Amino acid sequence: MTNLSVNVNKIAWLRNARGGKTPDIVELSKIIIDCGAAGITVHPRPDLRHITPEDVYQLRELTLNENIEFNIEGNPYSEANSKYPGFKEIIKIAKPDQCTLVPDSLEQITSDHGWDFIKKDLERDIELVELLKEHTNRVSFFLDPVEDQLIGAKKVGADRIEFYTGPYAENPGPSTIEPFVRCYDIARKLGLGINAGHDLDLLNLQFFLKNVPADEVSIGHALISDSLLIGLENTVKQYLALCK
Repeated sequence: MTNLSVNVNKIAWLRNARGGKTPDIVELSKIIIDCGAAGITVHPRPDLRHITPEDVYQLRELTLNENIEFNIEGNPYSEANSKYPGFKEIIKIAKPDQCTLVPDSLEQITSDHGWDFIKKDLERDIELVELLKEHTNRVSFFLDPVEDQLIGAKKVGADRIEFYTGPYAENPGPSTIEPFVRCYDIARKLGLGINAGHDLDLLNLQFFLKNVPADEVSIGHALISDSLLIGLENTVKQYLALCK
């Protein structure tokens, strides 16, 4: 079985569009948990376009009370500002169960590529992983399905990797799934745990997991969008059924 971690960024994005507290991200996250999701994922950014540091701390309290995984994604090298204390500082305060490192920039609408370990000095990333492991149980890197990237993740001390599944989701099929199948086997041989995420949905998830039985998938945009049509509880349960 693959665990489902629901990314609740889009709930915060909808709330921020109007201001105030509606929809209530903690209330809806509790519904998601009650439906059987194994975790909650957030991706705070310096521009506070959706999740805020206060959201992170409130959701950490919720996930601790509910005894489920809390995963914080983000760029550890993004700079702090007056409203954003910096990714590493958020990790120090929230102490999540999992920390997923993503090389996104402020200009990106969403994450669109994986971490790069090729042709670079790995010492900075090694020191980063050592620092983060003082405050989290597991460090994961968002990666493209490339063997050398997997080897790099292992060298710097990663516990898991999260496959960036955007290219597969755009055109699901044998040709686009092949790199993930091959790199899944390599990651297992390296002793890495395997997560997956980005644009996975009710139409492409089952084929992906049949071929790449990941430990966890992180799904947000599609799941929240589907919930507008069929309701949050029904949506979470349909994704859980595919994960099983």
